[in-house]
Amino acid sequence: MTAAIMQPYFLPYIGYFQLINVADKFVVYDNIKFTKKSWINRNRFLMNGKPEYFTIPLKNASDFLTVSEREISADFLTAKNKILRRFENAYKKAPFFNETFLFVKEIFENESVNLFKFVHNSILKVCELLEIKTEIIISSHVEINHALKGKEKVISICKKLNANRYVNPQGGINLYDKNEFLQNGIQLSFLFPKGVEYKQFGDEFIPNLSIIDVLMFNGTNKTREFLGRYELK
Repeated sequence: MTAAIMQPYFLPYIGYFQLINVADKFVVYDNIKFTKKSWINRNRFLMNGKPEYFTIPLKNASDFLTVSEREISADFLTAKNKILRRFENAYKKAPFFNETFLFVKEIFENESVNLFKFVHNSILKVCELLEIKTEIIISSHVEINHALKGKEKVISICKKLNANRYVNPQGGINLYDKNEFLQNGIQLSFLFPKGVEYKQFGDEFIPNLSIIDVLMFNGTNKTREFLGRYELK
């Protein structure tokens, strides 16, 4: 059984959903400390040929709160309308604008003010759209010692889920040692997205943008095909 574990990212790049798709069980952290300038409440889209950020505004709070303890700002109604207008201006000439814009609006209409619930819902919605069947588990629901950190916590979760394989994004290649995982009966692999390029507006391809960008230019069916374009090493 293959497991993957990640922070909850808001409308992340295609590699995030490739990771979910390759796993039998995908654990999304809710009980980790919120990190500023992470991908938890923001991502990037294409505006006039350049990557631009869109961000869920949050209420001011302690830096020590977990993701599940953070709340969305009261002015999000105004903010989300501005974000949607930016998307409309940026992508209105994209080939799959109409269907993608309606889908994104549905995600932004979620009324939850809890950051984790809002982002978790967006992950579930994209998985449903892309027909990803992976079981998605909230980390606090896994009965382990949640005081553990780093690889110890990852290994503990894998053992609790009876996973004999753990897949991590390529960015973790310098963080985790395959031998340490093997000593615990777990094969460690890293996922490298491969060949996920497509025609945007300009001549230069801008990679690793939000899944919104992928859907705007490729539609649902082609995006599903992209889920299989990766290497495991």
